[in-house]
Amino acid sequence: MRCADYFHKSQTCKDLCTCLTLCSMHKVKHMLKCLPYQSLKLCTVEILACLALRLLYYPVYSTYCESGVLFLFPQGSMDLTSQPCSLKDDSINLKVIDHSGAQIDEIDNLKEELEKWKERLEKAEKQKDELLLLKLSADGKRDQTQDELRKLMDLEEEQCKESMIKKENQEIKREIPKKKMKFTRMENAESDDTFLNTCCLFHIAAKIPFRLQQRQALLTFEEEDVAQKLIRREKHTVSLDNEKIELKAMPVTLETGVKFELHVTISGEKINVSEVPHLPIPDEWIRDKIELNFYKSKQGGGEVKDVRYDRRSRTAIITFLKPGVANNCVKCTKHPFCINEKCFMLSVSPSIEKHLEKFQIFSGISKRTILLSGIQEVEEDEESMQDMIEIHFQKPSNGGGEIENIRYVATGTKLAYFEEDTENVA
Repeated sequence: MRCADYFHKSQTCKDLCTCLTLCSMHKVKHMLKCLPYQSLKLCTVEILACLALRLLYYPVYSTYCESGVLFLFPQGSMDLTSQPCSLKDDSINLKVIDHSGAQIDEIDNLKEELEKWKERLEKAEKQKDELLLLKLSADGKRDQTQDELRKLMDLEEEQCKESMIKKENQEIKREIPKKKMKFTRMENAESDDTFLNTCCLFHIAAKIPFRLQQRQALLTFEEEDVAQKLIRREKHTVSLDNEKIELKAMPVTLETGVKFELHVTISGEKINVSEVPHLPIPDEWIRDKIELNFYKSKQGGGEVKDVRYDRRSRTAIITFLKPGVANNCVKCTKHPFCINEKCFMLSVSPSIEKHLEKFQIFSGISKRTILLSGIQEVEEDEESMQDMIEIHFQKPSNGGGEIENIRYVATGTKLAYFEEDTENVA
């Protein structure tokens, strides 16, 4: 009987195991392909184990069948003296470890983690690009703002310069009031230089301050006799809104004042030069360079009579021979000064001589002004109270007269300034 026919006709596990044992590997594979579904149902765990060992370990193991029981022995080391061991159904304790599935799951997890990190990297790159764009935009706005600020500062500086120039022009171009002149005397001129100079005389008298306290009034009359009469009378009754108050008139004692005469002479032949540069050359050479620089008529100069140079103060005084040259030079306050292939700017100003005369310190009493005290606090405001006091002391029946100036202080203190009156201040 052929093994294949025997396999199909076998119905028990013993017969199946015997068939699988006797057949070769080639025929076992052929029988597995031809095995019907009904025969597969008859297979037990023993048949499946025998089949698995037959397929996997065919080159290594040899089989032995006795009394319908299958025995497996390793080739080359089979022990023929001892009893063979039977196969046991140990499928209950069998543990299947699928390492390939765990590795696949781990690889999938790593791939997912890699994708997440890629997404995070892309987001970080996008944020980095956005921050770079914002930084570039901020830098551009900062540079633009700095340029605008610089332009505004330059514009403000130009406006300040223009306003200063306009102010100076207004002061220079201000109309000088006409003054009547009177011939007084003749003097012999000591030299011709006197006619080239501009001489000015200023009579200066400092204003004398007086502190006016709360609820006090100052009245200055046109006539000295009126003020002196009110001071001698001392107490005065003044009617204010159906109320009578008693005031006290006192003389005004002034603080110390000063007065003097300021004589100013503007030279018509000399000019002052400042900001002369420090140069490692002798003073005589610098003096000659300055003389040559202001000798040029194109720059408003002329023939130079004398040059006095001071290295410490970096200044020089230039005296010209011809009249009018100094006036032409001071029209321009800056003059170029080129030496040793370098160019500097010299400042030019007129030569002014000043001195004080008749300096006097004095103190005295204002003879046309009285101080009123004892004014009580009333509901009237400061201006109304001042008007009522002025009306009372303007009446001749009250011993008053024409008032030149009046000032009343209701609260606090204020300063009043007195000017020199040669006729009334002792």
